[in-house]
Amino acid sequence: MFSTSFKPASEVLTETPSFLFAPTFEHYGTATGVELFWTYVRNSLMVTFGAVLLALAVALAASFAIVRMRFRGRKGLVLVVMMAQLAPWEVMVIVMYLVARDAQLLNSIGFLTLIYFVMVLPFTVWTLRGFIAAVPRELEEAAMIDGCSRAQSFLRVVFPLLAPGLMATSLFGFITAWNEFAMVLVLNKESEAQTLPLWLTQFQSAFGNDWGATMAASSLFAVPVLLLFLILQRRAVGGLTSGAVKG
Repeated sequence: MFSTSFKPASEVLTETPSFLFAPTFEHYGTATGVELFWTYVRNSLMVTFGAVLLALAVALAASFAIVRMRFRGRKGLVLVVMMAQLAPWEVMVIVMYLVARDAQLLNSIGFLTLIYFVMVLPFTVWTLRGFIAAVPRELEEAAMIDGCSRAQSFLRVVFPLLAPGLMATSLFGFITAWNEFAMVLVLNKESEAQTLPLWLTQFQSAFGNDWGATMAASSLFAVPVLLLFLILQRRAVGGLTSGAVKG
């Protein structure tokens, strides 16, 4: 993909691939020259970071309650969270469209962010649950004996120990929201409210596909995820494996 994005148009579809060629940035110019390109970038960043931050905030409270508190229906709640993670969200597209239409929320970045937040939340709760369970309860009790409230003991003692779990879930949430295509295709028909996955489809037409521009756009689309993974990979990989088996 990266190699093809730099190839001249005459070499993109040759029968014999060439690995030595004069690189060109023509395809990147075509990809970024699309009308409203920076609007797509802004919308993707808004819905992705908004969904991830909301999911982390809600999941921290929910997973702490599941692990540290005893209440009726706790095991059932955990089962519901796991089943929600297994459900394919594509089956909800029609329902979400009807809800958005009746509430006059079609072409809304805020409503799209809310949907992505709900999509990311189950995995975030499930993973953070394992990390919070791995933190000894005695650490919180010691902090409360020293004068901290329950909230202060969580913020000062438990929260700093959750960094691997937070990074793992953040990475997963980022990838999920960044790549999502079906919801935004159905709900946001106006170009000003669309995200980068729909930008990738603009290089295909009834007259053929501009594969050079498609590869360039796909490369640009993949770069943020690759950079984020390279930055967080050590903690994220450890977080995914640890959070899956603890608790």
